[in-house]
Amino acid sequence: MAIRNIVKTGDDVLLKMCRPVEKFDEKLWTLLEDMNETMNAANGVGLAAPQVGLLRRVVVIDVGEGVIELINPEIIASSGEQNGVEGCLSFPNEWGLVKRPMHVTVRAQDRHGKFFEMSGTELLARAFCHEIDHLNGVCFVTKASRMLDPEDMEVDE
Repeated sequence: MAIRNIVKTGDDVLLKMCRPVEKFDEKLWTLLEDMNETMNAANGVGLAAPQVGLLRRVVVIDVGEGVIELINPEIIASSGEQNGVEGCLSFPNEWGLVKRPMHVTVRAQDRHGKFFEMSGTELLARAFCHEIDHLNGVCFVTKASRMLDPEDMEVDE
């Protein structure tokens, strides 16, 4: 496993559509493991392949309940609404208010190509949407109702 460089704002790869994964092999498994290690090293809760420079439909998410690997994910259902603060490993020190569904169900493939469905609420629903947006060339800053100043992010002790 290796920590990969995270693509930052301004790189065109973040604005491009990703291609579906067709080969479920050791190269994909290495990518998944590297992405998980990279996400953890950066203290993130999600990472999409374009964020490490690859235009493939691959996402890893960990909101504290263990890593979730999504290959070729698509949102098949959503409901409710939440408006909250989002950040992104590709946009360091930038935060914005983004409206997302409260409940989201995705359909994806696992590392072996087997299809599955998974539902999430609150933070997991937000992470599903945020990371799948990356696969479609969409970054959170374009969905934010407003960006936050650094002092908005300070926590009173």
